[in-house]
Amino acid sequence: MRGNRSIRPLWIGLLAFALAATAAASQQQGPAKEALIARAKSLEISTPYLPPPGDPQEHHTAGFAKIMCSAVFVSGLDPAFAAENLGYFVSPYAERAKVGTPEIDRAGRTVRITLPNGVTRTARYLGSQGCVTLPTGQTTLHFDPVIVNSQLPDPSTQAWPMGDVLLKDPRPAGVDAGKLQQAVDAAFEPAEGMTAAFVVTWKGRLIAERYGEGVTASTPLESWSMGKSVIATLMGILIQQGVYSLSQPAPIPEWQNDGDPRTGIRIADLLQMSSGLRSRAPQDPDHDATGPYTDHVYLYTGGVNAFHYAATRPVQWPPGKVGRYRNVDPVLIGYLIRLAVEKRGEEYLSFPQRALLDRIGIRTMVLETDPYGNFLTQGYDLASARDWARLGNLYLQDGVWNGERILPEGYVNFVSTVAPAWKADGRPIYGGFFWVNSDGTYPVPRQAYYMAGAGEQVTFILPAHELVVVRMGHYKGARIGAQSFRRALALLMEAVPE
Repeated sequence: MRGNRSIRPLWIGLLAFALAATAAASQQQGPAKEALIARAKSLEISTPYLPPPGDPQEHHTAGFAKIMCSAVFVSGLDPAFAAENLGYFVSPYAERAKVGTPEIDRAGRTVRITLPNGVTRTARYLGSQGCVTLPTGQTTLHFDPVIVNSQLPDPSTQAWPMGDVLLKDPRPAGVDAGKLQQAVDAAFEPAEGMTAAFVVTWKGRLIAERYGEGVTASTPLESWSMGKSVIATLMGILIQQGVYSLSQPAPIPEWQNDGDPRTGIRIADLLQMSSGLRSRAPQDPDHDATGPYTDHVYLYTGGVNAFHYAATRPVQWPPGKVGRYRNVDPVLIGYLIRLAVEKRGEEYLSFPQRALLDRIGIRTMVLETDPYGNFLTQGYDLASARDWARLGNLYLQDGVWNGERILPEGYVNFVSTVAPAWKADGRPIYGGFFWVNSDGTYPVPRQAYYMAGAGEQVTFILPAHELVVVRMGHYKGARIGAQSFRRALALLMEAVPE
């Protein structure tokens, strides 16, 4: 379970692939990497860079503790299985060999891991807020957890999609049942791909699903950056309510001083991963793996006020000019959501449930926070495959659910259209916290778009075929699982006519 140095090459290969899968396209696609870097340098503003504070090994261990906590207390998985197979992104497999075995305290609902230097990193299960990483040396939180109760009835009493009662009649005419079954089987072959869940809906109807060992239709699984699309959805709801607009400058409190260059960053720039803020991420074209611990991952593991940390990053480029996949942008959209909700006098931690999840039948989603009660839904989120399919269908239906408009007109088009900064970079692959298949990374129409998370967690929206397809898997199987998923998608294109 704890591994050894001999697995380092395997881990490096798995992590490299998982990052590419998260980005849905390698950094070498489009223009040469050197040209991409040169363009960014020509636009760069001279500001200092300060790497995240603290010891990287302690950060890795904090990530390990949190992954284990969520796996055991949220997903209900076996600890030994989780330590071997889950969450390499914030807790690289090789780094796990350097620390003690996770101590699972089921009574206290905590996970503790001790480093060789005697430092212990702890993650605590909070119920509705999932698991949170405690700051080094601290045992208390900087917020009061809230019990979030769904107002929905038992799902066994409601028809899909608001509940889990499915139609019993044969699969609809027009769908090739044989090809559909082949697609489902392909998603799970070979076993080394570690596919955990595969769900297909057509015209809103659930027409196929299958689950791996120990996983059910209601198991919340690590979903990683698919949570960015949840952030986009919550912001869309606030825009529909008239609280914000895409074109307005983002009213981040830390930017409101005279002459602050960040006042030109619009909400649209943040949603399109083109704020221009200075930070570092593993997906940067010029990323140096031997360099300092990245801000992108520190926003998960640092045990700090993530909203304030992101808000205090300086500018690197003019807003809207350079596209980079960095967590500062979704974290800041999350900050704006909290500011708006609390300004209205509403309870923040229950906002996603009442504003979104209850409205579209989602019951299993767990959105986790930092120690200050800020949602870290740039990637600390878990949900069942069925619930991701529900969110995908909200977008397939242009933001309308049961006749009620939840997202503003034009918003679905905004998130599913390639962002100008990414297009200028020659990488037409990113919209508004959704990836776009413009480069044909997946064997489906190029207008398809999708939520994506590390470890090959994917929710595809294919308007031309009226399909939503969800694939979820355990992180260690990402490389093989991604190949299986592509084969499954190709078969689905044969099973369901355009």
